[in-house]
Amino acid sequence: MNRYCFCLQVRPDRLAEYVDRHRNVWPEMQAALRDSGWHNYSLFLRDDGLLIGYVEAEDLDAAQKAMAATEVNTRWQSEMTEFFTGIDGRPPDESFLLLPEIFHLKGTES
Repeated sequence: MNRYCFCLQVRPDRLAEYVDRHRNVWPEMQAALRDSGWHNYSLFLRDDGLLIGYVEAEDLDAAQKAMAATEVNTRWQSEMTEFFTGIDGRPPDESFLLLPEIFHLKGTES
């Protein structure tokens, strides 16, 4: 399983609403993410709007393409686009700035 980290910028004036939307992610959106190969997906948000995402997938490009083919993702991305800056009208899930992994502490499992 590959690990991916990305960042985006949430509009500072929309932070509270963005957080609230993620407290109630649609069950069908969560199911589509799982079915499309997204694992251990987490979002972290700084007070200035810097959003850091972490996800594990066999192949992020394939997982993103699988999500793009779902109707629920089209609806979700349409609603989420207004929360971000610097994405030039693209859906947020197509605007990730991927960060290179420079260190990983491996677990003690065999």
